[in-house]
Amino acid sequence: MAEKTEAATGGAGAGEQPRSVRVVLLALMIAMMLAMLDNMIIGTAMPTIVGELGGLEHLSWVVTAYTLATAASTPLWGKLGDMYGRKGSFMTSIVIFLVGSALSGMAQDMGQLIGFRAIQGLGAGGLMVGVMAIIGDLIPPRERGKYQGMIAGVMALSMIGGPLVGGTITDHWGWRWSFYINLPLGVVALIAISAVLHLPKKRSEARIDYLGAALLTIGITAIVLVTTWGGTEYAWTSARIMELIGIGVAALVGFVFWQTRAAEPILPLHIFRSRNFTLMSVIGFIVGFVMFGATLFLPLYQQSVQGASATNSGLLLLPMLGAMLVTSMVAGRVTTSTGRYKIFPLAGGALMTVGLYLLSTMDTDTTRFTSGLYMAVVGLGMGCLMQITMLVAQNSVEMKDMGVASSSTTLFRTLGSSFGVAIMGALFNNRVQDVMAERAAGSGAKATEQSATLTADALNALPAAIRDAYQHAVSAGTHTAFLLGSVVAVLALVAAVFVKEVPLKGAGPKEADTPADRDGDPATAKAPVTEAV
Repeated sequence: MAEKTEAATGGAGAGEQPRSVRVVLLALMIAMMLAMLDNMIIGTAMPTIVGELGGLEHLSWVVTAYTLATAASTPLWGKLGDMYGRKGSFMTSIVIFLVGSALSGMAQDMGQLIGFRAIQGLGAGGLMVGVMAIIGDLIPPRERGKYQGMIAGVMALSMIGGPLVGGTITDHWGWRWSFYINLPLGVVALIAISAVLHLPKKRSEARIDYLGAALLTIGITAIVLVTTWGGTEYAWTSARIMELIGIGVAALVGFVFWQTRAAEPILPLHIFRSRNFTLMSVIGFIVGFVMFGATLFLPLYQQSVQGASATNSGLLLLPMLGAMLVTSMVAGRVTTSTGRYKIFPLAGGALMTVGLYLLSTMDTDTTRFTSGLYMAVVGLGMGCLMQITMLVAQNSVEMKDMGVASSSTTLFRTLGSSFGVAIMGALFNNRVQDVMAERAAGSGAKATEQSATLTADALNALPAAIRDAYQHAVSAGTHTAFLLGSVVAVLALVAAVFVKEVPLKGAGPKEADTPADRDGDPATAKAPVTEAV
């Protein structure tokens, strides 16, 4: 048992990992797939879901509720793992996720679906953080590169298979099975993790920072509500929006102040003294902003304007997802073997900016081949950034802060996706309404509500003039959304310019891993991995 504990916590430090560790990693990859598959599947099924339940104006909220709950719960799940053991908290997060999935599949209206998606998001907040934290305990930093193939494999199945599976399920089984499909996969993950994952329990007298968690949740919720309701439900200058802005700013300021005083802060502020960590947080936020916005609005454009079915719209995303996967694998391997990585954030920021601008030029006459090329450019850019943000962030902090760095990076990416979907969704809806009003005259509002089905069959059933107006409206809406994405992506490129390339703990000679190479942090790269989980 002592030998298992040493291997599980990375205390062995060197040499080959036992076969049992590889079995544990396989179980963790199954759990990671749960988190990664969900939005990929739901993105392709979303038009059909909106068609049955109605309410195009609530489209972004189905994703926003999930990502908002994920963002708010991510830091708390990380702290729960530190306090009471990662295995128990991780399995609890899986159970909550599965309950939310089952309820979402049974939703009878859009309000119920949004609420159940929030429950699902609460569980999802612990999935990715739990996987990354457990891997950090199992595998010493210099050995993690050997296991990148497993993570890349999960990315392949999730990003490429997710849209295809989602489209196929929607077309043949109905959209509810887009949620039910999580159940058997989650049960397998629970059984495997319960059987093979054995970690020592944490003995800690520290208490969870509930006040910090509450302030962070209130702040995030208020700000996202501002981005979602502003200009749609309420005018930007309305009293409700001003109240939310005041609540959000006050909560976040209070959160930052409290983190300097809390005995066990959820988000220790000293990690932001590292320039690279701060820059990776910014870049991660932007990647989340762009990626989830693209996976939401591209199927919408393909089904509404290009006439693709749900299945085909999933296949038509392959240029972006395939390019992202291949580039991510190459970037990870090159970075691990050479220890150099700055070129990837620079190239990724540039490619993402150009690709999103190209997507913003699409109109009703754009061919599928052309849109596929544009998507591939975006995918190349995101692939350069996906692995690098987490890798550099972890390399920029001390070993004792590795878990905090992982959860913080995940949090910023989740926040980015929440803001991206909310803001891009608001702009999209406004533009669609304006163009429909212009082209369909008095029947514009009615036509928009009728065409909220967004399926090829439903659109073909509309009068030719209304169908043409709606296709132009969706095209104009996606133009606005992707143009915003291109502007935001410029910030990632600017941030990449200031990244300081320092030796990675997992690459190059060990002698290079000294405090002087740690971006100004008083790091202790050779500090032992803590046994507490």
